[in-house]
Amino acid sequence: MVRQLRAEQTRATIITAAADLFDRCGYESTSLSDIVEHAHVTKGALYFHFAAKEDLAHAIMEIQSRTLREVTTEMDARGHTCLETLMRITFGIARLSVEGPVQRAGLRLATGPVEVRPPLTHPFTEWRDIAARKLHGAMKESDIHPDIDVEAVAHALVSWFVGTRVVGRSLEPVARQPRRVAEMWHVMIRGMVPVTRRARYLNLASRLEREIRPV
Repeated sequence: MVRQLRAEQTRATIITAAADLFDRCGYESTSLSDIVEHAHVTKGALYFHFAAKEDLAHAIMEIQSRTLREVTTEMDARGHTCLETLMRITFGIARLSVEGPVQRAGLRLATGPVEVRPPLTHPFTEWRDIAARKLHGAMKESDIHPDIDVEAVAHALVSWFVGTRVVGRSLEPVARQPRRVAEMWHVMIRGMVPVTRRARYLNLASRLEREIRPV
């Protein structure tokens, strides 16, 4: 039991170290030797868990996918409207991106040269499908205009959300991410939410941003 726990801790340490380097330096610029040094483990320990750098990348993307499903399930269980649930999902992922490197690295890997292995779905496809489901629900709840092209908006939302981090990586600290997500929602809400319901969701976006803003 102790040996198994130690192995799991070592694996988690390696994944976190790899994620940090993939996020800061890029997948192609990071070597296994860099990861060994950053994780403070031996090469034997790394190869015990991962045969190649690509296996590490895939493990990070698996965690990213599982985390998205967990956040979505948690928000679904709270009984919010579909639009509020979708907003809370995006802010939840933004919070995790601020708190640790795995979500940031997963996003960078998804935009890079690493091929997603079946049965794992590409992260952007998974995010877009969740957004589309929630937007269809929001339309039924009359929280967005009935003539909205849901698939187009879902695609735009994912593109915008991903873009805030891609652009931000070069221009500003990751702690700025929640603010960028709030700005995204302020624009989208004004374009798709009826005037009579707009204030509620604009206020919600500001409140969610404040809740995860670093002190």
